[in-house]
Amino acid sequence: MLHTDIPARLDRLPWSRWHWRVVIALGVAWVLDGLEVTLVGSVGSVLERPDTLGLTAAQIGASGSLYIGGAVVGALLFGRLADRLGRKRLFLATLAVYTLATLATAFSPNFAFFALCRFVTGLGIGGEYAAINSAIDELIPARVRGRVNLAINGSFWIGAALGAGASLVLLDPSVLGPVWGWRAGFALGALLAVAILLVRRDVPESPRWLVMHGRADEAEAIIARIEAEVSAQHGPLPAVTTRLSFVQQSAPTIRQVADVLLHRYRRRSVVALSLMISQAFFYNAIFFTYALVLTRFHGVPEGRVALYIFPFALGNVLGPLLLGPLFDRVGRRKMIGATYVLSGVGLALTGAAFMAGWLDALSQALCWSAVFFLASAAASSAYLTVSEVFPLEMRALAISVFYAVGTGAGGFAAPWLFGVLIETGSRGAVTVGYAIGAVLVIVAGLIAWWHAVDAERRPLEDIAPPMGSTPPSQSNA
Repeated sequence: MLHTDIPARLDRLPWSRWHWRVVIALGVAWVLDGLEVTLVGSVGSVLERPDTLGLTAAQIGASGSLYIGGAVVGALLFGRLADRLGRKRLFLATLAVYTLATLATAFSPNFAFFALCRFVTGLGIGGEYAAINSAIDELIPARVRGRVNLAINGSFWIGAALGAGASLVLLDPSVLGPVWGWRAGFALGALLAVAILLVRRDVPESPRWLVMHGRADEAEAIIARIEAEVSAQHGPLPAVTTRLSFVQQSAPTIRQVADVLLHRYRRRSVVALSLMISQAFFYNAIFFTYALVLTRFHGVPEGRVALYIFPFALGNVLGPLLLGPLFDRVGRRKMIGATYVLSGVGLALTGAAFMAGWLDALSQALCWSAVFFLASAAASSAYLTVSEVFPLEMRALAISVFYAVGTGAGGFAAPWLFGVLIETGSRGAVTVGYAIGAVLVIVAGLIAWWHAVDAERRPLEDIAPPMGSTPPSQSNA
């Protein structure tokens, strides 16, 4: 039986410069994802030109599916390894995979090479989701875990704005132009990743993971360095009396994982699955067809579509930032339910206004921005939920499983369905798609309102005790 006070020592730390470095070094994963997705969407029409890659619309769509497929595979593969080999090894390895694949994309000579690079890039991004969410939750104090997690997940849209801005500048004939601009965009993404890789090397392994794997001395050395740095900034730290007792064990088998997900925490699994699938459908339905709606129904020129991403991205960034603190104060269950239901109602109303012809391109974009102010916080809370309600030994794998299922279902189904509906040229048909997305998130919100875990300000080990643990004890040691 092992005994440790390290989780309590991490949770009692005041917010410090050290926490800021961790958040910046690890949270950039979502910025990179947003950059990738938006950049590809913005240069899609350029890649159809005979003087670039000469791709067909079907090939561009297929490369998008391969990126999503790679993310699903990467999440499952690297999520399992993050539980076995540690958070740090994997968040370094996955960023390296992303960097190399993105750089290679810039040198693509044809569709086959481009598609392969997109798949491998997805592998890296999918692995990032599992390794990064695990590490962040295990390093950030419980009292602010909700707002920090939401803000980081919402940073996807900072990357989206960067991707849109980069495409506008690099594709401008007076700068690089279409032939070379798209290649420079991917090269810049790789350059940003290299810079972050250098910063990320200084982020330590999760002390919680080290203790769980019998490496208590390493964990103690890391927490001592963290405490020394934080106390130098804030003064003496309060004493800790809470200790956790548990039986050391290796990474659980797939059978043990299945037992936890399907039996021990079956209700949590239902909540997590409903949140992940509904938000994936909701987001992918709108974002992957954003340009099509603007060009086909509102007459926006293809070269100006990126301009309409900025208000959309702004709403998505501000939602988690401004609403995030309420997830720690008001509570997870109430805020998850409220943001899901209200974003669904907002999308339904926007769809009705679209069908009635009341919206032009700008008002359509502003309505989407308002809806996704709520939906971004809701979607980010889905990742937060999955990362904090399952035991440490299988946290990364749990994140990867629900991410893979949610992304696989919503990521593949939503763009295809909306593409078909938009091809009809009927506003009513597109509105039906909006209604489907609205119903899905409203139902998921109600499920969360009734069954989600009140995890706010609680230690991870209290929400989901380690698989070999006993209840925390009070000690004077």
